[in-house]
Amino acid sequence: MFNARGKPELERTELYGVGMRYKVRYVDPTGKERSKSFPDKQKRAAEEFLNRVEHEMNRGSYTDPDAGKVPFREYGESWLRSQTFEESTRESTGVRLRKHVYPYLGDKYLDMIKPSVIREWDRALQQQGLAASYRQVLFIHVQAILNAAIDDELIRKNPCNASSVRKPQIQPRKIVPWTLERVHAVHEAISERYKITVTLGAGLGLRQGEVFGLAVDDVDFGNGSVTVQRQVKIVYGKPCFGPPKRGKVREIPLPDSVAHALREHSARFPPLTVTLPWQHPDGEPVSATVYVYSRDRRAAWRPVYNQWTWVPALEKAGVVRVSRVDGFHALRHFYASTLLDAGETITALAEYLGHADPGFTLRTYTHLMPSSKDRTRRAVDKAFGFRPGSPERPDDGLAA
Repeated sequence: MFNARGKPELERTELYGVGMRYKVRYVDPTGKERSKSFPDKQKRAAEEFLNRVEHEMNRGSYTDPDAGKVPFREYGESWLRSQTFEESTRESTGVRLRKHVYPYLGDKYLDMIKPSVIREWDRALQQQGLAASYRQVLFIHVQAILNAAIDDELIRKNPCNASSVRKPQIQPRKIVPWTLERVHAVHEAISERYKITVTLGAGLGLRQGEVFGLAVDDVDFGNGSVTVQRQVKIVYGKPCFGPPKRGKVREIPLPDSVAHALREHSARFPPLTVTLPWQHPDGEPVSATVYVYSRDRRAAWRPVYNQWTWVPALEKAGVVRVSRVDGFHALRHFYASTLLDAGETITALAEYLGHADPGFTLRTYTHLMPSSKDRTRRAVDKAFGFRPGSPERPDDGLAA
């Protein structure tokens, strides 16, 4: 545009003050040149950005701003493939991610997942009626994946760890162990072939898969001990042998009553050599001569056992079944309560149950332990020679 004198003159257009005026250029740790532009009147912001980048590179905490442009589903699947846990755990984790995580977070880039997104996702799960315990497991999966993304320098922070995000909380629930009468009732009600499963669960504290995997070579009648080193588990819909939970092989005292029951069971149902793949349907075949097997002379199948043996036995015994309370695991709780009532230590109980942390055993069963107040009273009375019900005061030298 020209003015009245015919000289050129600048005129402000609708873009004035809108375009990017400042550009920050820098070379990242990989040697790649990068830049970021800032609009007019934001020179200070550009300078602060440059100072921050230089500071991060000096400290070694610099993160590629484009690194987080990876869909959560893509990174989650990569994370799952790289885990070294058991195949059954990999399978169940994958099912949870595909069913409850990917539909909401799967298409979002890692750097797009903010604390508000995590809160909204958990709220959606809650509205679907998912239990807090299950939501907590899902939350831990997402938290672990995003922690791995931080380690891989794809993102800077984990939104699951933000102060505004609350991990789903499980309401404390005290375990109420079965009574001895109920254990006996279920033992009487269950089919003859599987009576031994009740004995092994309540008398040794074995998990269901460990009962199915118990072999002749695991039982030492002479020394009165049982070595738990195998379980039958379902991996991708197929039965497999595998180590006990968390790979924790353990030795358990063998009570005479359980030893007698095993001998009687073996006389009626001779142990059978079963061959299953180890850990995975494609794993190396492994053979074991097990005490418990199906009518068609195959490895005991958990879904079939639960539906056609365990549930009918509860009904026959008059047990009003409560989901997640009256499963086979109830026998394990009975075993724990019996040992604690007899004065067994938490450390020993944790070892017999195969718990990695005695603290977990204590938190689970502390309410079943005999009262410390009662133990204190008995200990002091015994020290002073006082017999309950005696009208005489002990001569303790403390009387006024």
